[in-house]
Amino acid sequence: MHKFFSKKLLADDKMKKIILICAVAGIALIFLSSFIELPKDGGYNVSDYKEQMQNSVSEILRKVEGVGDCSVLLTIENSSEGVYLQNSSTKTKEIEPKIRGVVVACENGNDPVIVSRVSEIVTKALNISSAKVCVTKSE
Repeated sequence: MHKFFSKKLLADDKMKKIILICAVAGIALIFLSSFIELPKDGGYNVSDYKEQMQNSVSEILRKVEGVGDCSVLLTIENSSEGVYLQNSSTKTKEIEPKIRGVVVACENGNDPVIVSRVSEIVTKALNISSAKVCVTKSE
């Protein structure tokens, strides 16, 4: 019965065309997948992480009274890192990139009260020391 069913399907020209189109589409998808960069093991792109963090900090600082418009620059010490069990391919956790420093340029960056407030917000938001934060006046 199985052989009869498959021979009958292959004898139909319409079915042959459908099978051929599916095969070509599958090969094309395999070929295209080599050009598309996807995060591996559920990870993320470090430059995307950096940009997201810069945008998040900028957004919250703009909402703080007296800060005004601001720009944030983060420097990253290392890329993301996966921690695996010994002699295994099972990942136990993902370590985020380490922030080396932050520069904040804001409208009122010459006011000591604003500098202190911005520095405190950044250090707490990013869990870094105040020595890694520089706040300055923007043009």
